[in-house]
Amino acid sequence: MSDDEMDLTAPELAPDDFLIVDDPHFTTDNVAIVTGAASGIGRATAVGLAANGLTVIGADIDKDGLEATGDRIESFDVDGTYHGVETDLTDDNDVEAVVAAAADEGTLRFVANIAGMQHIASIAEFPMDKYDLLLDIMLRSPFKMAQAAIPHIEATDDGVGAIANMSSVHGHYATKDKPAYITAKHGITGLTRAIAAEGRGTLRGLSVSVGYVLTPLMVDQIEDTAKERDISKREVIEDVMLGQARTKEMMSPAEVANLFTFGFSGHAKHLNGGDLLFDGGYTHTYE
Repeated sequence: MSDDEMDLTAPELAPDDFLIVDDPHFTTDNVAIVTGAASGIGRATAVGLAANGLTVIGADIDKDGLEATGDRIESFDVDGTYHGVETDLTDDNDVEAVVAAAADEGTLRFVANIAGMQHIASIAEFPMDKYDLLLDIMLRSPFKMAQAAIPHIEATDDGVGAIANMSSVHGHYATKDKPAYITAKHGITGLTRAIAAEGRGTLRGLSVSVGYVLTPLMVDQIEDTAKERDISKREVIEDVMLGQARTKEMMSPAEVANLFTFGFSGHAKHLNGGDLLFDGGYTHTYE
């Protein structure tokens, strides 16, 4: 297959993709906010949590994408419910509004901060407006979301809940040409630990770190990296992205969504301030 014929389309979600967990807090009375719910990992996580019976509030600036996520959930005939809320995560008022909307739907217990972006450039050439936007979406917004959501979780009858942050292998180590992304992901580790430190053992903070996931964002990143390094898309995938990995395939969005489901469940009650590292061997093996 030539480079131009490579299939770089994110996989379609199917009902059998999702982990279903028996958990007393996974009911429609309890609410989970998922940012970035219009596509990729965010969409998969919204579907997965709704499949587990939760009421899900999807937050994203992409209104059409939010509606498409709702259509997918409806087509699966799941036990939970879903409401998309058009949200500019760089606007504090919007973040507070989506948290208030979630609290109006039931008992807010869970937040999945997944929304993200990428820009490929060296530190010397990185546009500061892109840096500011990326950090606003991927680090400042999760902080603001936690600030707004924590009082609601603490006010529940048992104080049980969790805020889960999307990290990455790039929250564990650095590669070139992704300086803002790496800065944000290292910062999200600190936020996760700060949430855990203040959560009194029942309101947990956790993060999820994975390698490369075949999402629309990743498709764009493959193309950008190919241009930046003047190599083919196949070389980006096989040499740059999967070259260090021991598991020689990208994760699917649903596989990542299942980590959020597990992390929110009572089975993960001792996961507090820690990271679910499912990276195919990127971080702890090297040659």
